[in-house]
Amino acid sequence: MNGGAWLILPTYDEAENIERFVRAVRASLLATGRPFHVLVVDDNSPDGTGTIADRLAAELTEVEVLHRAGKEGLGRAYVAGFRQALAAGAELVLEMDSDFSHDPADLPRLIEASNSADLVLGSRYVPGGGVLDWPLPRRLVSRGGSLYARLVLGLRVRDLTGGFKCFKRAVLERIGIDSIHADGYGFQIELTYRAVRAGFEVVEVPIVFREREFGTSKMNARIALEAIWKVPALRLRSGP
Repeated sequence: MNGGAWLILPTYDEAENIERFVRAVRASLLATGRPFHVLVVDDNSPDGTGTIADRLAAELTEVEVLHRAGKEGLGRAYVAGFRQALAAGAELVLEMDSDFSHDPADLPRLIEASNSADLVLGSRYVPGGGVLDWPLPRRLVSRGGSLYARLVLGLRVRDLTGGFKCFKRAVLERIGIDSIHADGYGFQIELTYRAVRAGFEVVEVPIVFREREFGTSKMNARIALEAIWKVPALRLRSGP
C-alpha cells in the first residue's frame, strides 16, 4: 500500500507487547479513515518479536516487517524505517514507542494536527501533557534534558526528547536523515532541531506518557550522556 500515513515501530525484545500494540495502533489508524501502513523494524530480537510481527503481517494487510541483522540502535532503526516509508510514497510518517508508553488512541490527534503543521510532537511538557509512574529522578532527567537542549539550541519546543512524532514527508526529505548518527534522546533532539532550522512549522500536542507494564526500557546512561555532548555539537555545526 503506497501513500497515506506510515507508522514506524522499532522493536527489540518486545514479544510481550508487540501483538497487542500493533492491533491497538491499527484500530486507531483505521478510525482516521485514511490509508495507513504499520512498519515494524525488528533488530533480530532474541525473544521472537520478529516472528510474532511476521505472523501479524501475514494476517493484516496494513502491517509489514523490516528485519535487520542485529541491534544497531533506535536511531538507525528509525532511519531504515523512514527510508522504506518514503520510498513507498508515504505522505505522513509517524514514530512512537511500541510498549504502550505512548497511547495508540493519541494517533488520530497527531495526524489531525498535521493538517496545519509540518512536524507534530506528542508533548509531555505542554499544558494537558504529563508523565505517569516515573520516579522523581527519571522525571528530573527527562525535564532537565529537554530544558538543557532548549537553552543550548535556542528553541521554543518544550519536549525535545520525546519519541512520539508525525512528520510530513517533505520534512524527512529535507533534513538529511542519513547523516543523523545519534541514538535515543540525541536522535529525537536532532530531528526536531533540523526541522526548525529548515523553517518547518512545528507544533506540540499534549500527551500523557506512561511507564511500560511489560519488558524493560532500552534507554541507559550512555544514551543520556550522548545527548549531553551532542547538543552543543549540533549548535556549533549549525552556527548562530
